[in-house]
Amino acid sequence: MLTNADAKVQGPAIETAVALKGVHHTARPTWKLKETVHFYRDVLELKLCHAICARGWGPDDHPDFIHFFFESGQGSTIAFFYYLQTAQPVDNVPQGSFVYNSVHTAWRVDTREELLAWKEKLEGKGFEVMQVPHEILESIYVTDPNGYAVEIAWQTRAMNAYDEVDARLTLEAAISIENETGDRVQAIDDIWKRKARMVDAYLAESE
Repeated sequence: MLTNADAKVQGPAIETAVALKGVHHTARPTWKLKETVHFYRDVLELKLCHAICARGWGPDDHPDFIHFFFESGQGSTIAFFYYLQTAQPVDNVPQGSFVYNSVHTAWRVDTREELLAWKEKLEGKGFEVMQVPHEILESIYVTDPNGYAVEIAWQTRAMNAYDEVDARLTLEAAISIENETGDRVQAIDDIWKRKARMVDAYLAESE
């Protein structure tokens, strides 16, 4: 028999109309592109499945970057941000900075309706929510009581073989530039131009 006290304790569970479906990805920054790709792809043998090469988005101080993903099993991925024209911090990273926020966990939902329901739920509880569509994901972000970024993500389509090829060519373009210059790649346009030539070569070989 439920008492009034029992009903109050169970209230939040009854209120929750949507549920998170597990971890979509975890993310962190790296300043060692070639070494990171080698370790996760070649040593741990995780499939490189997706990459985003984009100009900075979000806060004004967000640099251009490569955001690349490896399959990590059970439908989840591990992701890295490789920031251009930035140095690895040697002191404490300021809370709320792009480097600080790059370390986060993204939780998965199955539909856009669920994503928007979470947005409404969190805003109703007083949280400031940021909503961002980015390539194959649409996400909302909140900050937990510790200052950590929390992402809830809806994947708009399944990753496929084209994503794998695109990711491989993106990272090969960046790594080849670094091998030639002996330094970290500085300009995202250089990656795009090098990758465009590699795409042309790939398509020619595929004919």
